[in-house]
Amino acid sequence: MFSHERVWAAIDGLAERHKMTPSGLARRAGLDPTTFNKSKRLAADGRPRWPSTESIAKIIDATNTTIEQFTALMSGRSPAAASLLAPASVPLLGFAEAGAGGYFDDSGFPVGQGWDEIALPQTGGAEPVYALEVSGQSMMPLYRDGDIVIVSPGASVRRGDRVVVRTRAGEVMAKILQRRTSKTVELASVNPDYPDLQFAVDDIEWIARILWASQ
Repeated sequence: MFSHERVWAAIDGLAERHKMTPSGLARRAGLDPTTFNKSKRLAADGRPRWPSTESIAKIIDATNTTIEQFTALMSGRSPAAASLLAPASVPLLGFAEAGAGGYFDDSGFPVGQGWDEIALPQTGGAEPVYALEVSGQSMMPLYRDGDIVIVSPGASVRRGDRVVVRTRAGEVMAKILQRRTSKTVELASVNPDYPDLQFAVDDIEWIARILWASQ
């Protein structure tokens, strides 16, 4: 039920699930710390005061929450039913780091510790992912220099998928998988200023699918 009480309960629940007070939640979202105080939930004459859509949008963004997860909290569902999990930290690498030797296991996932990290909303899936910061212009206009792409080494890769590829020579690139046979891998460049590429299968160390990008 969409009610004044349930909207405020969802805000309180969101703060609790991220181990914050309502004031702490407001601060994280860049709002006045008193925005969600209980004293502000009713007017002086007792009429209900509603949080603004702007303030709700800001706390959703600040906690990597989806609107579906927030409305699930409004309906009073359990955390499991709402699939509201605390953000997960995943490794963040630059393309230069990705091209250096010894940083990946055989599947193409970063190994070791000391990486920068980025917080991502958890989806409940077990598939490990990591983040790469794009450098260069070869994926313009899809991805620009500085965009973050989320990579899944374990995801199946099909023709037409956007992928990150690492060659045995240490070159790392973001391309589109055009064709893959038992002998060759063909990669398409979105930017017409960059040529399409073809490699022998033995020259490719790994191919990982790009799931989505934070731009």
